Amino acid sequence: MKKWMWIPLVLLVTFVGDRLMAHLLTSAVEQSEFRYSRLYAGEGKADIVVLGNSRGLNFYQPFIEKATGKSTLNLSYNAMPGDLGGALLRDYLDAYGAPEKLIVDATFLDRDNAELIREFRVYAQYSDRLDNLLRETDSSIYWGTKVAHLSSYGGEVAQRMFYYLSKSDEDWLLDRQISPQVVAASANLEPYRNNYTLGRIRAFGEVVKEYQAAGTDVRFVINPYYPAFQKTIINLDSLALDIRKETGIQVLDYSKSVTGDQNFGDYQHLNKQGAEVYLGRLLKDIGL
Repeated sequence: MKKWMWIPLVLLVTFVGDRLMAHLLTSAVEQSEFRYSRLYAGEGKADIVVLGNSRGLNFYQPFIEKATGKSTLNLSYNAMPGDLGGALLRDYLDAYGAPEKLIVDATFLDRDNAELIREFRVYAQYSDRLDNLLRETDSSIYWGTKVAHLSSYGGEVAQRMFYYLSKSDEDWLLDRQISPQVVAASANLEPYRNNYTLGRIRAFGEVVKEYQAAGTDVRFVINPYYPAFQKTIINLDSLALDIRKETGIQVLDYSKSVTGDQNFGDYQHLNKQGAEVYLGRLLKDIGL
């Protein structure tokens, strides 16, 4: 056989192998207990949906479910941006209809995050919104996933999906206490600003309107911060005011509501004990 004849054969084998392996991995995506897999596999319906960045993980699902008897779905992720969170929420509403409550940590409207949108490419095959968001964010990655389907399965989000193939992902909250060294350093913290923008608030407000029109009780909250860190944040009040102006929803500010080193894992995150203290208050305040 002439050498050039190997070229189309190799290309064919590569193409078939890519499609076959991607098809096999699709079943893994749909069987995973990872929350986004459950969202797109038809197993995400919940009474209470929550959203935020890593601070949204303070919405500790096992405690909420035990305290209320209601099912939950936490769509929060580290450094979640508003456009990605909005796409996930719209996909939820299309698939399952209106939940009873939607609870959003308002501080997550502080960033854009193209890198995380790229990471979520593993779920773009299930969502036109995620697919379009990926194309708008990074056309080279987008077209790469169309040519080589296996490229969708790289990155942190895909790794987490595989990690939760045989275990629940509802028990991820920090189970440590803030260290004495970090506590000592809190005496010298610089002023901190939440980098929210009115544009992000307005865009996410359109998602909120869709949920309200469908009958969901939507609540914005500011989850607790470590007290010494909370004192350095210079614009939480303006964040709450701007959200109310744009959405008509009053933000419930719990940023100062929890104290005690034993309740925190670091400056911005409660641990499990602190989450239970906080959620006991929050659930009562919002009628749960």
